[in-house]
Amino acid sequence: MSTTLPAPAAADSLDETDADRRRRLRTVVTASLLGTTVEWYDFFLYATAAGLVFNKLFFPNASSFVGTLLAFATFAVGFVMRPVGGLVFGHIGDRIGRKRSLALTMLIMGFATALIGVLPSAAQIGIWAPVLLLVLRILQGFALGGEWGGAVLLAVEHSPGDRRGRYGAIPQIGLALGLALGTGIFAYLQVALGSADFLAYGWRIAFLLSLVLVAVGIVVRLKVDETPAFQELRDIEAASTVPVRDIFRGARARRNTLLGLLARWAEGSAFNTWGVFAISYATGALGFHKVPVLLVVTIAALVMAVLLPVSGVLSDRFGPRRVYLAGVVLYGLATFPVFALFGSKNLVLFGLAMVVVFGVVHALFYGAQGTLFSSLYPTRSRYTGLSFVYQFSGIYASGVTPMILTALIAAQHGAPWLACGYLVGTAVISVVATSLLRERDLYL
Repeated sequence: MSTTLPAPAAADSLDETDADRRRRLRTVVTASLLGTTVEWYDFFLYATAAGLVFNKLFFPNASSFVGTLLAFATFAVGFVMRPVGGLVFGHIGDRIGRKRSLALTMLIMGFATALIGVLPSAAQIGIWAPVLLLVLRILQGFALGGEWGGAVLLAVEHSPGDRRGRYGAIPQIGLALGLALGTGIFAYLQVALGSADFLAYGWRIAFLLSLVLVAVGIVVRLKVDETPAFQELRDIEAASTVPVRDIFRGARARRNTLLGLLARWAEGSAFNTWGVFAISYATGALGFHKVPVLLVVTIAALVMAVLLPVSGVLSDRFGPRRVYLAGVVLYGLATFPVFALFGSKNLVLFGLAMVVVFGVVHALFYGAQGTLFSSLYPTRSRYTGLSFVYQFSGIYASGVTPMILTALIAAQHGAPWLACGYLVGTAVISVVATSLLRERDLYL
């Protein structure tokens, strides 16, 4: 079995002209970027609403602290379901094709998100409101479980051989744009409608907009050809019969899977600290108004979107493992200073810290992540393996992070230093795991 991705020539048929090739790659880039933007918009729209809306409308009888914890708990459930979705859609993607799997994930995500937008509150239907919210969050997590890995492979497996880092960074831009779109729309709706009307019905508009975005995304994705790597497997009838078994079969596969799970810890905790928890922390403990906080997160996410391609270029030059490792180290070093700036309760310093740690530092390692993790497995089990590592690690690395930070800060009576210690610990674990990934074990 080959230990490499197909050479660039395998991506193009002999009859494909340069114009056809450029057109195909443009379609791939558009489909990969648009799809992940829509999916992350849907998923993290929930995260933004959890700390600003859901704690009031779906858990109104709880204290502010408990209501926020309960809202973040339903947020975390989405991460628990993501590995299940990753295995299901990974199996479909490795057995039937990347393209079909991705179209299905988008349909489910759009359906679940739109239904959240019309869900009655606890004041209207009582206990059924948080129960139904939980069910729809489960559907969101299930759909996203298969989205990220498929979108990364759509880009990487179509890419020219010397630009895999750049193409692997494209789906990552969708995360930044999806978050920016969600927080930006929430900020606009609060300004346009006012706090009372926003809480009464305005937040629902943001969720219902998903229907339009999903419709556009599906149309674009249906125009994309299957990836050359999967076509090659299908042509020689070498697709894996049980991909999930392959990612644990043999010492090399088990080692890559375990180190991948640990290497992901820092990135997962970092994103949900700066993109999710920071919103609740800034509007609660720091006393900032919701709109400027949302605008700060939006600006930081847009800076990240701009810099993610730079991370892809660096990955092509120095290798994705080194770039990812450098980013995680900087994240660990920045955590205590960033929370010290938060503690100043100065909005400008808060914004500066967020732009640096979220917009710049996070972009460095997140841009390299897709290419690095896709190199952990051969083509026949790559969708399943990539999805499993990213989504299973999301349970402990991402989903529970806002709850852990909230509890640690409360335990220290509002001081954030225990929480900072936890975040630095995740960085240390990921640095060690990434350092142990051996070049000879990667499918570069």
